[in-house]
Amino acid sequence: MSVPAQDPFSLPGRNLLDIPPERFKPPAFSRVQTPLQRAALLCRHLLDPAAAGIWRDLKRVFPKVRGSFLDVGCGAQPYRHLLPAGVHYQGIDRAETQAAFEYAVPDTLYYEGDRWPVKSKTCDWILSSEVLEHVEEPAVFLAEAFRCLKPGGRILLTVPFSARWHYIPHDYWRYTPSGLKVLLEGAGFRDAQVTARGNPLTVACHKAMSLVFPLLLGSGLGLMRLPAMALGLLLAPFAALAGLLSYATLSFDFGVDCMGYTVLARRP
Repeated sequence: MSVPAQDPFSLPGRNLLDIPPERFKPPAFSRVQTPLQRAALLCRHLLDPAAAGIWRDLKRVFPKVRGSFLDVGCGAQPYRHLLPAGVHYQGIDRAETQAAFEYAVPDTLYYEGDRWPVKSKTCDWILSSEVLEHVEEPAVFLAEAFRCLKPGGRILLTVPFSARWHYIPHDYWRYTPSGLKVLLEGAGFRDAQVTARGNPLTVACHKAMSLVFPLLLGSGLGLMRLPAMALGLLLAPFAALAGLLSYATLSFDFGVDCMGYTVLARRP
């Protein structure tokens, strides 16, 4: 992918298309029952306001869910246990996702191609959380969601906005509310709602944490590793304060920058 050295029109700096694939896999959420599990979840949310915002929004919607529930791009099925008893849950994911990120949840349906292994008009709800940015053809993806939903069924999406390029190279898009509306209405959905997770202050706090924590790890810095780690330790209290602020400000709705969006729409 590199531009030949003799090319007079090469750009300064590194070519980001040469970055090797990223195989990071986030730890799955688990059922929160004990005080220790609740404390662990709070710590994770302080470190990851994006995850905290998704958790908050899904916990508000899920108690009202009934019928058949399809989780598309389910990964390790992190939110399944938040659903009410009696909901029929089915998770599906791409076969290549299973191979790349080593998810192997026994009752997940893994499939290839663009067509989902689901009959038309059989789902009351479809969830796709932090998946749409990894879909090369989002219009095709949403057309499949529309096909699988019953009339009156609902799709629930979460997408990042202020987020780093991740799962390289399989991270293709950042969506605005306007773009989400165009895609949803183009697929046939109506009554779309797009809400923000966090605000400019949440984003600023998250960016501050994102600068400090890599210093603490010191990875890939060679001779600068020890000085970087020392600087990271010096800045750690400020990063901790930023984490508290990011978590505390998630629910405040102002400005136009945010961690991401939660989207709800209906098939007529």
